[in-house]
Amino acid sequence: QHPLEGAPPAPLGNGRAIAMLCAREGAAVACLDKDAANAADTVAMIEGEGGRSFAVTADVSQPADIERAVQEAHRHFGGLDALVINVDTGGPAGLAHQTPEAWDAAFAVNLRAHMLFCKEAMPLLAPGSAIVFISSTASLRPGTRIPSYDASKAALAGLCRHVAMEGETLGVRANVLAPGPIDTPLGRNASLRRPARASQRLPFGREGTAWEVAYTTLFLLSHESSYVNAQVIVMDGGITGLQLR
Repeated sequence: QHPLEGAPPAPLGNGRAIAMLCAREGAAVACLDKDAANAADTVAMIEGEGGRSFAVTADVSQPADIERAVQEAHRHFGGLDALVINVDTGGPAGLAHQTPEAWDAAFAVNLRAHMLFCKEAMPLLAPGSAIVFISSTASLRPGTRIPSYDASKAALAGLCRHVAMEGETLGVRANVLAPGPIDTPLGRNASLRRPARASQRLPFGREGTAWEVAYTTLFLLSHESSYVNAQVIVMDGGITGLQLR
């Protein structure tokens, strides 16, 4: 029996937890999803707690959708002071199964979309704003067996540094958050496909939670982190630092 079989339902995903926590802290949140129903569900959760939110539907592999989404959020709220980019996709495992088309499709979502979001949002972000790119510890060490995923996540650090360089004169910060194994619906699906993920040694005997990702993201968005810029913040309980296997 796989260790995840019979486990209770997975908790919230990273994006939904980030959106809900930011709303609890007083932010008005635009919730973007390719699936309109998913976006609407997140908005309902936020509004059910008395928060302010609205849904934006977009396919981030389409540049026109990204431009429209940023403009909708700016128009709806009358301004922007934070941007969290939490989108990615996988691809074929191993070089032998990689194709140019699959590689380009992964990079369109995992890297190009981040660049386009920043391009559209930077002129609209108020001084003191912050951008957070949600990456992965797959950017630091091999493990997913998906070369397009690992490479595109690693490239986010270079993009972040450039965005931070341009943003510095505007008073806009940019950082990367690289979580390790997190107990989310997508994380559980990944473990089912790759049992080694579920069987690896974990610090403190557990995976991280989406709420821990959300609280770290909130810190990077807040004025409490006002001198943290152009950094990759690793949130994996020590797996990479301790070189746990």
